[in-house]
Amino acid sequence: MPIRTNVKNTKIAFIMLAIMAVASVLSFTKPALAQDTAEPKTGMNRVIKGTENWNGKHDISVSKFLGNIGKSTGIYMMIHKQTEAEIAQAKAEKAAQLAAEENNPFEDAPQEAGWKYIVMIAIGFLIIYLAVGKGFEPLLLIPIGFGTVLVNIPGAGMGLAPHGMLHIIYSAGVGNEFFPMLIFMGIGAMTDFGPLIANPKMALLGGAAQLGVFFTLFGVALMNTFLGTDYTILQASAISIIGGADGPTSIYVSGKLAPEMMAVIAVAAYSYMALVPMIQPPIMKALTTQKERCIKMEQLRYVSKTEKVLFPMLLLVLAILLLPPACPLIGMLAFGNFVKQSGAADRLSKTMENELMNIVSILLSLGVGSQMTPEKIMKKESFGIIILGLVAFAVATAGGLIMAKIMNLFLKKKINPLIGSAGVSAVPMAARVANKVGLEYDPSNFLLMNAMGPNVSGVIGTAIAAGVFIATYAN
Repeated sequence: MPIRTNVKNTKIAFIMLAIMAVASVLSFTKPALAQDTAEPKTGMNRVIKGTENWNGKHDISVSKFLGNIGKSTGIYMMIHKQTEAEIAQAKAEKAAQLAAEENNPFEDAPQEAGWKYIVMIAIGFLIIYLAVGKGFEPLLLIPIGFGTVLVNIPGAGMGLAPHGMLHIIYSAGVGNEFFPMLIFMGIGAMTDFGPLIANPKMALLGGAAQLGVFFTLFGVALMNTFLGTDYTILQASAISIIGGADGPTSIYVSGKLAPEMMAVIAVAAYSYMALVPMIQPPIMKALTTQKERCIKMEQLRYVSKTEKVLFPMLLLVLAILLLPPACPLIGMLAFGNFVKQSGAADRLSKTMENELMNIVSILLSLGVGSQMTPEKIMKKESFGIIILGLVAFAVATAGGLIMAKIMNLFLKKKINPLIGSAGVSAVPMAARVANKVGLEYDPSNFLLMNAMGPNVSGVIGTAIAAGVFIATYAN
């Protein structure tokens, strides 16, 4: 997608965030036009059921972290025989999870003031305008925008249980792992891991970009300390995944760790994915010199079909042995990619990357838009998620750039640091942005294929980070 250089377009791109900020400020006050009564504690404003007696169970501990990771590996599970106590604990946790899934923290929420729905409808129309009028990721933002408008129409009931269309879409695939898994399957069928196979050290850039994911944990701690928020480590982990710029993974992790925050996390993740061409270039230019931006990279070596076929299988085996909680994401990615690269089932591959991917993208985006309601978005905690998500994404971009500069200290053949920004898993948008910025300084410098290496490794890296959080804190 082309990068807008016009200052006017840049200002318009951030109107959406400005409106959401104003809405959040208004939600803290008692405006005269809104005859609001004192609201009972609902949603994220009340204690989440099951967390009252944690007593430090989910505090951050290095020894416990490493122990949980070790016990979550496939190798440990294959050789370890469960005790009766562990079996009983697993059954209790499963029952608690089912009970939590049946509990809707917003079902008893009072009717919001009418002006709040007007604000949300205005945000929905603005999202549609940015998609159509300015070309900001129309495949994502058009259905998200329409979902936002439709769910906030008073009296329409499109988001109400049990028969509202948008509620059915959300319950069928967004509120669980179904649609994210199908999206990962489609991504696998669309992705060529050849650039990563040809230059494996580019995986370091994808790994470095995960700095934004883990750095955000400290941001959450700071907000809890100075701004009076009360995020738990489970919620912090779900928020942090936004830094990977991966919408399906964000939905998957929030569904496992913080389902009460899934709505705003999904909206923030997809919004920042759509704004990649606006957010990344200023960071890229600030952290690199003109000389670095003009570095030309050699053409990648030819990657054989055998290598491309074996790669997804090797990736899946490693996930099975080392990090089973990441297997749902990595497994579907490997499945889609193997079908594509093997060439044995072209009809399946074409369906995954075209018809199925398009259908699921429409439904997933409508489902995300259906969660843009006042009681979920116009909250202090929700505004904090939007800010933390932006910080996570910015730090992830910077992490990839800085790692590329560090690598150049030791490499004889220098790499262009711009491709480090593609370490986030927004495929292929981040790679296109790196290529576009490189062309601005040297019209003959094509970085797209080299940037695809960090880009696809970022997809894997975010899935691994998700698996680490789930393995450590899901139980």
